[in-house]
Amino acid sequence: QFVESGGGLVRSGDSLTLSCRASGFILESYAVAWFHQTPGKERKQVSCITSNGTTEYVESVKGRLTIDRDNAKETAYLRIHSLRPEDAGFYYCAAGAYGGTCAQMRLGLEWWGQGTQVTVSS
Repeated sequence: QFVESGGGLVRSGDSLTLSCRASGFILESYAVAWFHQTPGKERKQVSCITSNGTTEYVESVKGRLTIDRDNAKETAYLRIHSLRPEDAGFYYCAAGAYGGTCAQMRLGLEWWGQGTQVTVSS
């Protein structure tokens, strides 16, 4: 599983860093993804980082999100820049046991974080 932290109440235009620490498995071999979910909507992947550090972003967040990882700390990060009201919601990190690429990760997600809530005030 992952233990997430970093959410909270922020102002529109601010930046925020979410953290996701692996617990019970070694992170370095696996890709990690971040998902965003708002009430009544499905959870959507917004970014992924492979085991070797290659990153992916959905088009709508490119330029505003930065995903990173520190394998020595067993932790992945998601930094959100220039926060907008639509960035509010719950953020979840996840990884799969099939391998280190984002495509392998999408074959099956094995470990999830508990979610961290981001609230954006205008």
